[in-house]
Amino acid sequence: MLKGISSIVYKETIHIVRDPKTLFLVLLIPVMQLVIFGYAVNIDVRDIETVVYNLDGRRESREFLDSFAHSGYFKFVETVASDEALMDRLVRGRAKVGLKLAPDFSDRVLRAEDATVQVLIDGSDSTVAMQALNVANEIALRRSVALMASEIRSEADLPVEVRSRVLFNPNLRTPNFMVPGLLGVMMQILTMLLTAFAIVREKEAGTLEQLMVTPVSRTGLMVGKLLPYSVISVAEILCALTIVRYVFSVPIAGSLWLLSGFTLVFLFTALGMGLLISTLATTQGQALQLAVTVIMPSMVLSGFIFPQESMPYPIYWLGQLVPATYFIRILRGIILRDAGFHDLWPNAAILAAMGLLVLSISTNRFRKTAA
Repeated sequence: MLKGISSIVYKETIHIVRDPKTLFLVLLIPVMQLVIFGYAVNIDVRDIETVVYNLDGRRESREFLDSFAHSGYFKFVETVASDEALMDRLVRGRAKVGLKLAPDFSDRVLRAEDATVQVLIDGSDSTVAMQALNVANEIALRRSVALMASEIRSEADLPVEVRSRVLFNPNLRTPNFMVPGLLGVMMQILTMLLTAFAIVREKEAGTLEQLMVTPVSRTGLMVGKLLPYSVISVAEILCALTIVRYVFSVPIAGSLWLLSGFTLVFLFTALGMGLLISTLATTQGQALQLAVTVIMPSMVLSGFIFPQESMPYPIYWLGQLVPATYFIRILRGIILRDAGFHDLWPNAAILAAMGLLVLSISTNRFRKTAA
């Protein structure tokens, strides 16, 4: 009996050694993901993109803004000259926080009067919003304590007061933040799995040879594979949006037509990625393993749960290679911030470029020859 078991063990070992692709997926991919995700999982958000509107400009106002810049939690990305520009940067997602100092900020500090600072916070990402809100209040408190310790202030005063306003999700409801992100990740998983087995199934069933002699180009064959699954994916996302609105009570502030157009671009990219996996794998087991290696980064690196601002730069840039990153930005932008086409088109353009690249690679890898 032991001899029989040892023979089976030897046989399976040979199979594993002769299949380096599966061995790589089983042994190295989990280790790589553990290292990458270990750095990515961090809810202590730093370098929050901040835009400044300083109507004062004198030393006291600059010193107060320096306390934000030197805290490590805020990164000034732009200085604007109007309320409209300040709101525009927040709506477009160019910044998460807006700081506005009144023209008399320095005068009120020097006259020992209360000085207020308006802090506008993008509430579409509740984790970042809570961090920004807490840190802004703490900075104002420290500044007040420093002034009270000087000759300017008495101990009875709190010189600097932060007046915070959370935009787009004023109550910081978790579903408003999580559900659009979950929708983006789930749609990528669904569409990839729909097409990941397309070519592999043909290989295992032995019908791939029949396709190779049809009078259809490689590109035509790939497009033909995509279209049926595109219809299924569109129906799925319509159902999902209905659930988002009426089950989770997440208000859709923006245009559904715009969301539909951008969604088609995303589906094109995600379905193409599934086809690419299908051409890389030789068995359905390998296709599933490859799909998982893409699904995990989509959940961790896309900003769905963990803010990308908190990730180290190498991990952050890895997240920019994930299509769900851009689709989640589109979803949260339209659903929560009422962002328009001119606000979000760069995300759609990147998705379209990714889709064309992936479809091109998939087509070239599929060695179809004419009859």
